[in-house]
Order: sequence, then C-alpha cells, then structure tokens
Amino acid sequence: MVEHDGADQVADITAGYVFEGPTLQLGAALVDGTLHTGAQVRLPLAMMNRHGLIAGATGTGKTVTLQVLAEQLSAHGVPVFLSDIKGDLTGLATPGTASERLAKRTTSVGQDWAPAAFPVEFLSLGRDGNGIPVRATISSFGPLLLSRVMDLNETQESSLQLVFHYADRNGLELYDLADLRAVIGFLTSAEGKEALELLGGLSKATAGVILRELVALEAQGMDAFFGEPEFDTADLLRTAADGRGIITALELVAVQQKPRLFSTFLMWLLADLFAELPEVGDVDKPRLVFFLDEAHLLFTGSSKAFRESIQATVRLIRSKGVGIFFITQTPRDLPGEILGQLANRVQHALRAYTPDDAKALRATVSTFPTSPYDLEEVLTSAGIGEAVVTVLNEHGAPTPVAWTRLRSPASVMGRAPEGTVPAAVASSPLLARYGESVDRHSAFETLAARDAPGGAADGGSGTRADPPAGTGVASRREDRDAEARRIEDEILGTSSPPAGPGTGYGSGGRGEGDGRRSGQGRAQRTDRWAGRAPDRDEMADLALRAAGVIGKELARGLFGTRRRRRPWS
Repeated sequence: MVEHDGADQVADITAGYVFEGPTLQLGAALVDGTLHTGAQVRLPLAMMNRHGLIAGATGTGKTVTLQVLAEQLSAHGVPVFLSDIKGDLTGLATPGTASERLAKRTTSVGQDWAPAAFPVEFLSLGRDGNGIPVRATISSFGPLLLSRVMDLNETQESSLQLVFHYADRNGLELYDLADLRAVIGFLTSAEGKEALELLGGLSKATAGVILRELVALEAQGMDAFFGEPEFDTADLLRTAADGRGIITALELVAVQQKPRLFSTFLMWLLADLFAELPEVGDVDKPRLVFFLDEAHLLFTGSSKAFRESIQATVRLIRSKGVGIFFITQTPRDLPGEILGQLANRVQHALRAYTPDDAKALRATVSTFPTSPYDLEEVLTSAGIGEAVVTVLNEHGAPTPVAWTRLRSPASVMGRAPEGTVPAAVASSPLLARYGESVDRHSAFETLAARDAPGGAADGGSGTRADPPAGTGVASRREDRDAEARRIEDEILGTSSPPAGPGTGYGSGGRGEGDGRRSGQGRAQRTDRWAGRAPDRDEMADLALRAAGVIGKELARGLFGTRRRRRPWS
C-alpha cells in the first residue's frame, strides 16, 4: 500500500495529464514501484510541434516508443516521417499478433489493445534498399550540406559555395555529381583559368581537393542518390483514403556505413520543408512529425555553420506546423541549443557502468523538472518499455515528471513478414514518379559541348562575354571586384563598399589552399571592413558568413541555394 506522499504524487500526476484536446496515450504511471492504471500519462496532440526527445540506452525500448507515437499520430490524421535504421519499423504495415503476455501488459496499463496495420510508404536512398528510390539534385542539396557529406573544412566549404554561385550565374544546371565534377574540372583547366580568377576566393588547389572528394563519393556509389527525379517533400504530407496520416519510412539499413549521407539527407528534407511550407503558427495538430533516429550522427564532426543552421531550423520550423523528435542514447549527444528546444521528453533507462556513464546520468537528471522521484535511481532501474516522461501541457507549462510503463504498438514489433515491403512499393503511387532515374541536359553536357565545333567559350552558358583583347591585370582586378560585390549582394543581401584601394579585393592574392591574403592586402583594409577578421581572405570570409547568417539564406531554406516554388494545400 502506498504511503500518503505517494498518494499525493499519484494525484498530481493524474491531474497533470488531463487535457481538453486530443491526446496521444503513452501509458500508466509508476509511483513507489507500483503501477497505477488510473494515472494515465498523455501527450497533447497540439503540442507535438514543440519537438521532443526519446533517449535511452540500447535495448531499452526507444524504437517501440517511436512506433507507438507514429501509430497514434497516423490515427489522428497526422503524416509521419521516420528513419528506419535497422529495418525494425517495417512492422508498422502489418497487424500485431495477440498473445497472453501482450494481453497482460496492455491490461495493466489500461490499454484497450487491438491489432492494426498502418499506411506506410517505404523509401530508400538512391538504389540502396528495397524502397522507392529517393534522389536530390546537387543544386537543391546545396553547398553546405554537400560539404558536410564530403567532410570538407571551412575553407573548402566556402570555396564550394563559390563554385555553386558560378554555376548558378552561368546557367549550369547541377543535377548530379557528374555535373558538379564537370564545373570544377572546367574551372581548374587551362580553359577555365579566367573564370577561376574572376571568383577571387577560390584557389585551384582547393578546387582540386573538392574534385577528388567528388570522385571518392562516386566510388562509394553515392552518385545514385544525387540526380532526378528529385523527391518532392510535399509527398510527405499525404493522408490515406480513410483519413489516416501516411507514415513514410526511410530505409537506411543498406547505408549504415554512410552515416553522414543519411543524416545530412534528413536535414535536406527539413530545410526544403522549411523553405516551402507556409506559416501556420499554433495549430490543433501538426502537419507533419519527423522522427530522427541516431540523432547524434547529425552533429558528430559537423561545422559550426551546419550546427547553427540545424538550430535555426528546429527553432523556427515549429511555426510551419512541423514537429521534430530526436532519438538518441543520452541528451548529451545533442547541442545544448537543440536540447533546450525539445519540450517533450521520453527518457528510457540509462546505464552507469563507467565514470562517464555516471556523469551522463547526472547531466540527464539535471534537465528534468524537480519531482519527488529519485531520478538517478529510477533511470538506472527502469525496465524495458518504461521511461521517465514530462511534456508540455496545453498552456505551455511542463507536466509533472512521471515514471511511465508505456503502451504497446498495435502493429508488429520488429520486421514485417518477407514480401511486405516489395508489395507495398509495387502498389505505391510514388513508384511511377520516382522509380526510374532521369538524365536531363545539364552542366555536364553544356561543358562537354564546349569542346565541339562552335561550342561556347564564355564559362559555360554563352551569357558572359570573353574579355576584350588586351585586357590587363588592372582590368581583371576590377572584374573580380565587381564579381565579389555581386556575390555579396546575392548571397547576403547587403551592399558592398565601392571598389578602391581600401577594399582589399585583389590586392594580395591567395595562397594555394591556406585561405589567407598577403600582408600588403591586409594593410589596405579600412574601418569600413572592421567587422571582419583581418587575416581572412575576403571571399572565404564572405562565404563563411553566408553559411551561418540567418536572414536571406534562412528564407532560401538555410542550406540550399535555390528555392522551388510549389503550391501547398
């Protein structure tokens, strides 16, 4: 029999999880080791776009928790996107099987269980997997995300931005890796020397490094992911004929050895949605909920600009009606700026086998509101399928911390029977749209045509004229100054100071890949440029600023260089 303090705690939890609007049912509360079926723990549907965290040690039930939430969201008509790292979520498409053990558990938490299957679309990256192939064009993926995939440093990242800018200005469509390789190959060739000089902040050595990385990506088979037809993120927002939200499962089993690719692709999806979805503010239910498994892969080894862009996306996409749940082992896997935006918390058990484990445990406990529970003890003793929960109520305040025995999914826990995924793919309306790759005329063909009789000789598009005969060094510097100002105006939306002896453009020349100007160039700086680091190449600095600014780049999707205009219902 529970003591009086325990009874008060049960009453607080029971009252704290009563909401007026629709809810997702999580489970029943445990107090003093006793399960209280009447103390139901819920999550308001309207608060699902306030983002969340599902954390816990391996084998504690994180994937099943994700499955339970995805099922209920679908039942409420909310589309779901989830990354299926191990293939364990294919079971969503198949009804669960009743058993005596399952009946005992579901009855104990007050769950009226019935088997059910859910509408699931299975996707895969390129040709890696059994799902419908998903592709993205190089131009929409953008230089920042591509730099992340290729593990470029900041100087190389800024240089890649200049390459994208050159292609954009010269009408060179970048659809696949061959297109980008062709552009960089042209810029590093004797024929493209003049165009390379006009870019100013791009050295031939750095361009060569990027070119080698592109060849390495192709050798790894990643060329199958980049290309057309490009996946339209509007297809993530569909509902089935019966009104249930479609669950889109991205199969990642075959690409576990390419963690940067799939983690970066997930951010591309979010960035594209952010750029295209209209503002809706607070809504009764989200338009879409993302579940990002193995979330630590998003941040491991990432650049500052990449992290800042993720933080901005998470902070601002809520107003677009999109919720994001990160799934990882400990909250410490995520940057503090991200963790602070995750209002709904489902923390499964943690282990404290080592000093580092103990430190992580204490850090996790410190992120929860004060409660009567000894959370260090609870988090090390909680069983499989149990978690410590706190969410936002309908007024935006945190609910009481509740040690919860979670509900069971209505679909199969684990892999679906053999043949389920191929059958779902074959009957999908998306197969006709994305099943076969398309190779349109793009930068590769345009630049290849230059070598043919009558080919253009202007940098790739026929729109930029060759310099007049007799053009000297001074004239080329003026051209480079003008190009630098155009780049700044386009990328940052700001006005550059007029060209002149005080600007520093073209005054020092750049070393082969070190990103620094000569002492003479630095000496020519004036107070008008006091906001920049004095020892950084002007163009490299410009591109790095562009990667991190929240302004015009944010409106263009944070990571991308182009915005696709589509009607949204």
